Amino acid sequence: MRGVSKNISLDAEFLGFGDDPYGGKRAGFTAKTIINRKEFGLNWNETLETGGVLVGDEVEILIDIEAIKK
Repeated sequence: MRGVSKNISLDAEFLGFGDDPYGGKRAGFTAKTIINRKEFGLNWNETLETGGVLVGDEVEILIDIEAIKK
């Protein structure tokens, strides 16, 4: 992001295999992590009238993957 590259770790889970309606096999996976946006140079924010801020520092990344066996 914004020209910053970093290695991150994902908590991944294999969800299993299944048959699809076309006679193929599929596998499902899910993965997630939380990063701090400021570590990637995303520092903009706006203070709200209530005293809080508009954008939080933590960004949750969720990935769902469905793979087809060839």
